[in-house]
Amino acid sequence: MSKPLLTRSAWGAWLVALVVLCAVVPVLNLWVPADSVFHMSDFAVALVGKIMCYAICALAMDLIWGYTGILSLGHGVFFALGGYAMGMYLMRQIGLDGNYKSALPDFMVFLDWKTLPWHWTLSDSFVATLLLVVLVPGLVALVFGFFAFRSRIKGVYFSIITQAMTFAAMLLFFRNETGFGGNNGFTDFKRIVDIPIATTSMRMTLFVMTAATLLSFFLMARWLVGSKFGRVLQAVRDAETRVMFSGYNPIGYKLTIWVISAMMCGVAGALYVPQVGIINPSEMSPANSIEIAIWAAVGGRATLIGPIVGAFLVNGAKSWLTVTYPEFWLYFLGALFIGVTLFLPDGVVGLVKKLKGGKA
Repeated sequence: MSKPLLTRSAWGAWLVALVVLCAVVPVLNLWVPADSVFHMSDFAVALVGKIMCYAICALAMDLIWGYTGILSLGHGVFFALGGYAMGMYLMRQIGLDGNYKSALPDFMVFLDWKTLPWHWTLSDSFVATLLLVVLVPGLVALVFGFFAFRSRIKGVYFSIITQAMTFAAMLLFFRNETGFGGNNGFTDFKRIVDIPIATTSMRMTLFVMTAATLLSFFLMARWLVGSKFGRVLQAVRDAETRVMFSGYNPIGYKLTIWVISAMMCGVAGALYVPQVGIINPSEMSPANSIEIAIWAAVGGRATLIGPIVGAFLVNGAKSWLTVTYPEFWLYFLGALFIGVTLFLPDGVVGLVKKLKGGKA
C-alpha cells in the first residue's frame, strides 16, 4: 500500500495555509478598513508576497541539496532568468506610455536602438512568456547540468562552478549591448495582460497566485520525494557509488531534479517581478544564491517545510534589520549561518522535532 502524500494533520495545516493566504489575507487587505487593527496593509501584502517567491526558491534548493546532496550556489541565476522573461513581457506591455512614446522600451530608445533584438521576438505574447519562464531556466540548467554531472563534478567543486555560472551571467546582463537593460534592468511596468498592474486588486491577484503556486509546489515536492524517484535521489545523496553498483545511473536522476529545481526558481522569479516592480542583474549576484542556501539550512534541509520556514524567518529578520540596523545586517546573516551550521545542523524544524521528543 502506497504511503499517503500527507498525514491528516499535515493536510489540515496545508488547508489552513491555503485559506489564510488565499481568502483571509485578501479580506483583511481589501475589505477591512485601514484604521482597523485587523487591516493588512499593502506593504505587508507585498512583503509576504515577495517572501513567498523566495520560499519557492528555498523549496527548490531543498530538492537539490537536502534530498540529493548537491549544494548549488547558483540558483539565483534561474530565479533571475524567469524574472527577466516576465520583465520583457511587462516592458512590451508599456507600449506607447513610456517616456519616449515609442513602441520600443525606453532603454532601447535611449541607446538609439532601431529594432527589437531577436530574443525579444516572443516577448509580446503572454502565453509564450509563461512557457519561456519555465523553458529558459530549464534549458540552461539542462545544458550546464549535463556537462557537470557527466564530468562527475561533486561537492565543493560543483558549488564553485555554480557560483562562477551565476557571476558570469550577472556580468553578461550588465552589458547594454545584450538588450536586457544593463545596470538598471527593467522597471516602470504599467500593465499585465492589458490590466493596470499598480492596483490593489491586481496586487492581491498576484499574491494569491504566488500563494497557490507555493502550496502546489510543496505538494509536488512531497510527491516527488515520496516516490521511487525520490528514494533513489536520497540514496544518491547518502551513497552514490552504491547506487551505481545497484544498477542505477545517478546522472539521469541528478539531472532531472536539477532541471525541475531550476524551473521552480524560474516560476518564482516570474511571480516576483510584477510584485516588486523591478528586475536587474543584481538578482544574479553570488550573494543572492548563497542566501537561498542559507534559507534552506536555517529552516532544515530534507524536510520541505523547513526551507519555507527558513525563507520567512531570514527575510522577515532582514526586512526589520535593514531598516533598524542596516549596517549590521550582513554580520547577522553570516553569524546566523555559522550558528546554524555549528549548533542547529537540522535547522529550526529539526530543533522543534527534538523539543517534541521526535526524531530530527
